[in-house]
Amino acid sequence: MRHARRRVVRRVTRLAAVGGLLLGGGMVAQAAMASETPAAPATTFSAAGTAGTRGAALAEKLGTARSAGNWVDAQGRPVVAVTDERAAAEVRAAGAQAKVVGHSMNELKSATGALRSAPRVPGTAWAVDYRTNRIVVSGDRTVSSGDWTRMTQVASRIGDFVSMERTEGRFTTRLNGAQPILSTGGRCSAGFNVTNGQRDFILTAGHCGPTGSIWFADGQGTRQLGATVNSSFPGGDFSLVQYDTDKAGQGADVVAVGGGKGVRITGAGDAAVGQQVFRSGSTSGLHDGQVTALNATVNYPEGTVTGLIETNVCAEPGDSGGPMFSEGIALGVTSGGNGDCTTGGTTFFQPVTKALTALNVKLITATPPPGAQSAAPTPATAAGQSGMTPSAARPGSSAPVTGVEGQTLLARLTDTRNVGPGLLVIAGSVIALVATRYIRAEQDRKAYQRYYSATWG
Repeated sequence: MRHARRRVVRRVTRLAAVGGLLLGGGMVAQAAMASETPAAPATTFSAAGTAGTRGAALAEKLGTARSAGNWVDAQGRPVVAVTDERAAAEVRAAGAQAKVVGHSMNELKSATGALRSAPRVPGTAWAVDYRTNRIVVSGDRTVSSGDWTRMTQVASRIGDFVSMERTEGRFTTRLNGAQPILSTGGRCSAGFNVTNGQRDFILTAGHCGPTGSIWFADGQGTRQLGATVNSSFPGGDFSLVQYDTDKAGQGADVVAVGGGKGVRITGAGDAAVGQQVFRSGSTSGLHDGQVTALNATVNYPEGTVTGLIETNVCAEPGDSGGPMFSEGIALGVTSGGNGDCTTGGTTFFQPVTKALTALNVKLITATPPPGAQSAAPTPATAAGQSGMTPSAARPGSSAPVTGVEGQTLLARLTDTRNVGPGLLVIAGSVIALVATRYIRAEQDRKAYQRYYSATWG
């Protein structure tokens, strides 16, 4: 019986040692592969971003009387809406596409001004559709037939380029990052980490909470993150949450996209109509879509917000404040919208660049990889250069999210920083194997001696 127990113990020890060798080898291999410098992508975000920037620069050069917006087409080329053939020729000579339209930017701005001057109707929104040269007024299911009729009459007086559309659901803020942050007012998502050079902050939506709101990283209120020190809502929709520790900590340049994964942020930029974008939130995770309009106005129940980015990306309650980005470039924070991620809908975003300027802070960013274009591409791209198609855009370079609770044992063991622990596991396993082999050999030698001692007397 004693010998049987010894055999069982030896076998278990050997199996454990073999398992340790396999585990340690996996840890080292995982870490080694993760530590390799990824190859720079063949095409960076700035191909699409440059197309939008070039179009915006051309429209600005022509002036608001001769242009009517710009966008990126399905092939990734900049397109500028113009009011005459002479302006169209100038755009084409600069290497962009031109579309002659009937209404200038001055007329479109005058029309949106007339809509803002009309009595406010909660549940309505409007934006300029540059591609069709129209202003689209939307009304959700909460707008009464009487209010909708009055809005329609206002639109008719402006002109036939103002169209009216009913939408499903309700236009609401998404109060309920990508990482969740919680207060007594509800749950939002962290947007981007920013700094004023002395202290670090979370940039999130303004409707998430007024100045003085206290934020926590857990539902029990035991892990306090910080407090809101500056907020704009309505009018704008952005706020600053100052960290209690004054520092964002490791991984401050990464936004979470779910599953312990993240995207590294390398700069801030302005969105372009037609651009493929990505949004992350603590409720619905990572989703993508396209920018459909700029300078949108939304009449939320709580108040009116202007200057928003309109997209067809979905969002749900709790996603408010979460980041919108493309190819590692920060573009906006989630404001509100209608629908959900099952049926789809419209989501509006506060432009990041406007929020940064108003708050006098800057993004905490990663250094772009060698060979990548700058985060703020200039319009001086060679004429005729085509950007990548919007559908080819990616969120950005991947990065691990630090400080994530609930990480599985396997995830911890295969952490990319575990080369050292992996080697220790291998070394311990080898020692265990050698030891069991030595003990077995020593036991066999002693048994041999006892046997022959008894035999020969």
